[in-house]
Amino acid sequence: MEKIRLKQAVVVEGKYDKIKLSSFIDGVIICTNGFGVFKDRKTAELIRYYAKNSGIIILTDSDSAGFKIRGYIKGICPEGRIINLYIPDIYGKEKRKAVPSKEGKLGVEGIDAGLLRATFEKAGIESLKQHEYPVTKLDFYEAGLSGKPDSAALRRRTARRLGLPELITANALLEAVNTMCDKDGFMKLVDELKQDGKTGEN
Repeated sequence: MEKIRLKQAVVVEGKYDKIKLSSFIDGVIICTNGFGVFKDRKTAELIRYYAKNSGIIILTDSDSAGFKIRGYIKGICPEGRIINLYIPDIYGKEKRKAVPSKEGKLGVEGIDAGLLRATFEKAGIESLKQHEYPVTKLDFYEAGLSGKPDSAALRRRTARRLGLPELITANALLEAVNTMCDKDGFMKLVDELKQDGKTGEN
């Protein structure tokens, strides 16, 4: 199968993540070496360069450490385009590791390559497509995903349905939604979740 060609640089945590992505991606892949990027000025400058010139795609693990690294990268890149992709919460252990991670979730390296590829394709990364009528914060509010007593629960259910980690913030969820569906598709999804909620389904 032909590799996905990217003009953006993909930022991952470790070398095994890079090896996994290299099996289906043709492009620059930058490793943060976990928290190492916090003190690695050279890597930080490289990430900033790509963010400003061609854009970056952040794909870290879906545990708390991964979200901390993701937040740091966004903080050091005030200019440029950042696309956030997320792997779903899948519990298990990578084959090369003796024990599971602290939170018991598979990292990028442990996710099936086909699922990872689908994550890129579903987000429309190749064409960087932008929906004509994007989902806005007002849409989120009107749909009950923010500002309501049960908004957090509805966001978690929305994230699960879209295959996103439950730890994702409201703003990050909004950003992810706009890479995955248009406004009509989003409203239909939320309506389905609300109907499922009434019947006791998740």
